[in-house]
Amino acid sequence: MENEKKNPNEKQKKNPLEIFDFSGENAIEVKDVDLYYGDFQALKKINMVVPKYEITAMIGPSGCGKSTLLKTLNRMNDLVEGCRVEGLITIGNRNIYGKDMDLSALRKNVGMVFQKPNPFPMSVYDNIAYGPRTFGIKKRSQLDEIVERSLRQAAMWDELKDRLNKSAIGLSGGQQQRLCIARALSVQPEILLMDEPTSALDPISTGKIEELCAELKKDVTIVMVTHNMQQAARISDKTGFFLLGELIEFGTTDDIFTSPKRPETERYITGRFG
Repeated sequence: MENEKKNPNEKQKKNPLEIFDFSGENAIEVKDVDLYYGDFQALKKINMVVPKYEITAMIGPSGCGKSTLLKTLNRMNDLVEGCRVEGLITIGNRNIYGKDMDLSALRKNVGMVFQKPNPFPMSVYDNIAYGPRTFGIKKRSQLDEIVERSLRQAAMWDELKDRLNKSAIGLSGGQQQRLCIARALSVQPEILLMDEPTSALDPISTGKIEELCAELKKDVTIVMVTHNMQQAARISDKTGFFLLGELIEFGTTDDIFTSPKRPETERYITGRFG
């Protein structure tokens, strides 16, 4: 009888896509979200809808709340003591702050790439195989396929196919960041969160990652925090401008940069503050 009780839970952990439904038009819906660190309110009544298979950029001065919001989308802020989120965030038709939310399933579907490359101190192969192994894939032939697919998605297969057993730490900064993207892609997420993924990189590496994002959005929804307004203008479909914990304006990138509705947005994108 014990085995019968365990099996459904084991199945759910191995098949986390089953608890999400991404058949709708939108990948993420944020409704009236407030976030507090203790008594400090870092986000104030955020409302935003992120369409599927687009790049959505979040811009604004330092400390305005954009990275804080990004981390609510896969509940990374759960790790911050005293953090409290109010309101509703729906991903794949599920309230991700509901009591029954499986965090491993959420983070499988909502991957994240950080500001600084953070490859694990292991081989290129093991970096990418880490996530699939966590979700129960042990067969070498399957892992081989996943590693190749992920590196091809990250436009790195030709660079790294002969270096799979070498340490990822020996790669250049730009290669490390693209490897981190490949690692996030290895579990086939629906959504990829990027927190200033090119801020520590040179212009050539930045260009490669921007080209990669433009290709990836055919299959993955991307939400990117960036301080680089030119980058947002170049590659995003939608842009949100944040200021002092509020989403001041959200719309198509063309509208935000050519005909902003709010004076605060215009002042920021024309360089008069920020």
